[in-house]
Amino acid sequence: MERQINSSLWERLLISRDRQDVLAVARNEKLPSDARQIIKDPMVLEFLELKREASYYERDLETAIITHLQDFLLELGNGFTFIARQKRIHIDGDDFFVDLVFYNRLLQCFVIIEIKTEKLTHQDIGQLQMYVNYYDRMEKNDNENRTIGILLCANKNDSVVKFTLPENNKNIIASQYNLYLPTEKQLLEEVKKELQNFEEDKETKR
Repeated sequence: MERQINSSLWERLLISRDRQDVLAVARNEKLPSDARQIIKDPMVLEFLELKREASYYERDLETAIITHLQDFLLELGNGFTFIARQKRIHIDGDDFFVDLVFYNRLLQCFVIIEIKTEKLTHQDIGQLQMYVNYYDRMEKNDNENRTIGILLCANKNDSVVKFTLPENNKNIIASQYNLYLPTEKQLLEEVKKELQNFEEDKETKR
């Protein structure tokens, strides 16, 4: 609990989501119907204990997550179970490897996580969409919900994400990660950015 308070969990959940839905899920008054009700943006991964001055490859970050899997599951939220690392997908002679695969029993679906240690691109989103489509068509059962894809990235342009994905998208989420606990200044900047995005979305819909 102390760690969640220090990492401003509540503020991060409420920044860009429907406040009443988040409250209802937190009070166990309803099950989450949308991955955005439980998946955080940004995620805070200070428990990985990676050095501030170092640069990291995607494999380095993935290995650190596996090493601290219990803490990572806590940061992900309720209902997550680890399934696989570097899951091989074979498609007509071509092999692809999914970074991390989880299952969420509350959402009743697979959750695929792709790690990007540089700024997110639209090609990254397309790659994850392919993995999500594969799991929907080849892995999930009829009684399970659609697969969710999370792009865990060092940096992102929210407008690029918005225009790359369909308007009704609920299954691909770009979540920026921080390797250190956020300062008050960083939280305020994040809130200002989300408010600006909210106002821009309102103007677009008019």
